[in-house]
Amino acid sequence: MEERAFPDERLELIFTCCHPSLGLETQVALTLRALGGLTTEEIARAFLVPEETMKRRLSRAKRKIRDAGIPFSVPAEHRLPERLAAVLAVVYLIFNEGYGGRVDLAAEALRLGAALTELMPDEPEAHGLQALMLLDDARRDARFAGGELVLLADQDRSLWDAAKIARGREALDRALALHGRGAYVVQAAIASLHLEEPREWPEIAALYGELVRMTGSAIVELNRAIAVAEVDGAQAGLALVDRLDLDGYQYFHSTRADLLRRLGRADEARPEYERALELAHTEAERRFLQQRLADVGA
Repeated sequence: MEERAFPDERLELIFTCCHPSLGLETQVALTLRALGGLTTEEIARAFLVPEETMKRRLSRAKRKIRDAGIPFSVPAEHRLPERLAAVLAVVYLIFNEGYGGRVDLAAEALRLGAALTELMPDEPEAHGLQALMLLDDARRDARFAGGELVLLADQDRSLWDAAKIARGREALDRALALHGRGAYVVQAAIASLHLEEPREWPEIAALYGELVRMTGSAIVELNRAIAVAEVDGAQAGLALVDRLDLDGYQYFHSTRADLLRRLGRADEARPEYERALELAHTEAERRFLQQRLADVGA
């Protein structure tokens, strides 16, 4: 391909790694390991599997590439759309890891997202992903105070990056103008609603419901349960949470604990906070959960 086709060398390499002969999850995992700056442990956490399981998956993928002679070459321009889903997932997971604390990864994901919208300006999901990342990253400086985690409802809004929010909403408007209705566009719309005051919880819950129908994701259903709890009460949210099988997911346990706490069921909330604490991987989250444990103990 002519060099002008790709505005960014790293993005070119990601498209090259995301070969459709491999399954979507394998493409994403292998690319994250080779180019995304993530460790095998971080990738395993993103896919909710043990580290050893992810090591085996990566090894099998490498063997398949070798044995099948899958070419490592830059795809022709007309082949880019068939690789787009994997590329979007790679950029999204790089951002997610950066959102958890690695600022370098968040900045890299935003740069890749901008390059992707330049490369494929008529793809609404590319604009949707960029909108989602900008809107979430705009709150970065408010997410911690004195090293302690601050929930969105308690954040100092004066610390939010107004310019990033404006750019994020412009990207969302562009995605919607392109008739985007995909998962990243819906997530960006939810992120935008979360920045409103007061928050429109019924609309947020409805959008999460649409996202569940699209993705079938238990994690999305967990987020819907949180919104439903704001609309219909903690008991309604807990009923949805209790249908999920997410034992190895930190936020499943912290969400369930919080709903139980709100219902006055401290004895049941305590082991859920303890399990979330076992699964937490940042010091700020550990301190936050320890404080929650102290609260329900009291």
